[in-house]
Amino acid sequence: MKFNTGFRMARGDNTPQGPWGKPPPAPPPSPPGNRETPDFNDFLQKLQDKFKQNFTKGKGNSSRGIGLALLVLLAIYLLSGFYKVEPEEKAVIMRFGQFNRIADSGLNYHLPEPFEEVIKEGVTRINRVEVGFRSTGTSHQRAQQDLPEESLMLTGDENIVDINFEVQWRISDIRKFIFNLRNPEDTVKSAAESAMREVIGRNLIASALAEGRLGIEQQTQVLLQHILDSYDVGVELVTVRMLKVDPPTEVIDAFRDVQTARADKERAQNEAEAYRNDIIPRARGEAERIEQEAEGYKQQIVAGAQGDSSRFLAIYDKYKNAKEVTKRRMYLETMQEILDGMNKIILDKGGNSGAVPYLSLNELMKKKDKEAAKQ
Repeated sequence: MKFNTGFRMARGDNTPQGPWGKPPPAPPPSPPGNRETPDFNDFLQKLQDKFKQNFTKGKGNSSRGIGLALLVLLAIYLLSGFYKVEPEEKAVIMRFGQFNRIADSGLNYHLPEPFEEVIKEGVTRINRVEVGFRSTGTSHQRAQQDLPEESLMLTGDENIVDINFEVQWRISDIRKFIFNLRNPEDTVKSAAESAMREVIGRNLIASALAEGRLGIEQQTQVLLQHILDSYDVGVELVTVRMLKVDPPTEVIDAFRDVQTARADKERAQNEAEAYRNDIIPRARGEAERIEQEAEGYKQQIVAGAQGDSSRFLAIYDKYKNAKEVTKRRMYLETMQEILDGMNKIILDKGGNSGAVPYLSLNELMKKKDKEAAKQ
């Protein structure tokens, strides 16, 4: 059996004949400028029609129909290698099961299976892992299911705290993510739970319930990123956020009583501190004033004593030079100081009749002034 695989010569001339005994149609002339690519669906439809037409011919043309069908199947097989990568994705191409290259967003081509395989992952998508709880329901009516085996943790002061938190992450290296990580969700969740337990074990329960939450989140994110980097899985953390931090349900009432007592204690301490800050500065100011007054009095007394001593020494020097004159002057000065401003009565001791009655004009004037003041 012979297979006619090309054009044949007929009618004794050199005119080429088509596979069905007719001259092949001449291709239409190409217009100048840009060429338009024919529609792929139309091309497949034409091939299918020719395949049906050729297959319905007699036995002499069946071999040509099979060859054409194989060509069509080969073309479809080769064209199946086209694929599209979305803008938020990257693709890893594996050739015979081994890494070959990374494809960016857009229309790309790879050898069809089983030669090459494409694995696409969203590298900009933010993934979310929940630890201590699971969200159920729709976005409008979402409920939470608590998981105590994940949420109960031991603090540094040997208290138990119930923590629900979430971890947001994305792919930083798609090659490491695909080849080094089998179950991303479970791996990130287990590492996050381990990191949070370690950080909580280094902090007090009061810190976890109040002002230390931000620090715990930051410490957990740093530790968790270090763990994931050591795994070399190509995962980058976006944030670690604590959603709920409470004591266990069984002891929450007792814990609230303890917190109330601590608040009362802090309030009393603050009041005492305020009183201390008020009384101590005033006492210090009063002490400083007394010290300054004492210092002034001391300087005054010392200066007065020094002045008296200097004056005494000066008088003593004059006394040594003229004793009688100095005695007389000192006597007169002393009597002047004593009698100055006093009512004085001078009596003459030189008579025989004794004291002579006198009219006290000063007393009369004082009595007259008092009566005028009363009126």
